[in-house]
Amino acid sequence: MIKFYYHPSPNPAKVALLLEETGLPYELVPVDTRKGEQHEAAFTAINPNAKTPALVDGDAVVFDSNAILLYLAEKSGQFLPPDTPEARAQMLSWLMFVATGVGPYSGQAVHFKHFAPEPKAYAVNRYDFEAWRHWKIIDQQLAQHRYMLGETYTLVDMAVWGWARAVPFVLGAAAWEQLPNVKRLLDEINTRPAAQRAEALKAKHAFKAEMDEEARAVMFPQNARLTA
Repeated sequence: MIKFYYHPSPNPAKVALLLEETGLPYELVPVDTRKGEQHEAAFTAINPNAKTPALVDGDAVVFDSNAILLYLAEKSGQFLPPDTPEARAQMLSWLMFVATGVGPYSGQAVHFKHFAPEPKAYAVNRYDFEAWRHWKIIDQQLAQHRYMLGETYTLVDMAVWGWARAVPFVLGAAAWEQLPNVKRLLDEINTRPAAQRAEALKAKHAFKAEMDEEARAVMFPQNARLTA
């Protein structure tokens, strides 16, 4: 059975959604990142990057969230575009756009707005600008199509959904006014039973919610060194 190493944050959430959508059986393995469990040897042996999610399927080990989405979609034969060079090119382009742009810039915007020590004005300006730029490109694509790849719901929409849930925290409470099409997609996916089951996973384990000094030290050790 698939082992899914999970924390209730954007990247694991999109994998949880695809697992629930496909119906593939899996075992949930909680990794409490605010307690530092991602740095334990048992986890880094699976994911040398020490970040959730990770997935073990027999002898196959996959540890990047977008790689996991592609692996599971191909394994199940579901939520993929038509098997043509044109459609596959669009899928890979948008999937990598989320992987290399939306996720990293959103994550860095969150870090510098909410968790980094001062001085941070330059970094906030840099990452807030880039997060907005990437999300507006997603919104423009969704202004032209119901879903990211056209009229069919695919793994790319799940990749977007994982981070779209966090948009108000990333960009501010008024962000939806400028991203109406992203909000439309988010609301539609949220009504799906699989999305509701994916959201419910976080209640199956008592994950640490507090961002206290212990959590900051294990999640942002570079900051801890500055104040040591």
